[in-house]
Amino acid sequence: MEDEQYLRRAIALSREHMEAGAGGPFGALVVSGGKILAEGWNEVTSALDPTAHAEVVAIRRACRAVGDFSLRGAVLYASCEPCPMCLAAAWWARVDAVVYAASREDAALAGFDDAELYREVQRPEGERKLPCRQLLRGEAVDVLESWLRKPDRIPY
Repeated sequence: MEDEQYLRRAIALSREHMEAGAGGPFGALVVSGGKILAEGWNEVTSALDPTAHAEVVAIRRACRAVGDFSLRGAVLYASCEPCPMCLAAAWWARVDAVVYAASREDAALAGFDDAELYREVQRPEGERKLPCRQLLRGEAVDVLESWLRKPDRIPY
């Protein structure tokens, strides 16, 4: 029953902030130990930030709330199935699970179709629509090697 309660809150956030003009119809929250750590809603158009999806906003706020980049032990609740970017954010935040309401197919019917992005990430680099080129690899690898030698680095 708790999952449904948190999902209803994510859905309420999606409606409330969509109607207020904050952005698209998406809401999310991060919960740990039965406590809501943070809430988020889509702020793409109001913040002029293409990464300000509800899940990313909620994850950022939750990390600040707990003072850590890891959200181990937490669950991300979202009004809709996370897009690849939001799924990656949940992965890097190390949440224990993601629970969502509407599917990506439902989102596509409302004009939010991530199908092409899902296909793009599976294509070899040279076949993607967004051209990517590698330059100065050695210089960048030098920084990565310095990171490995850094005695006070914080692994993540």
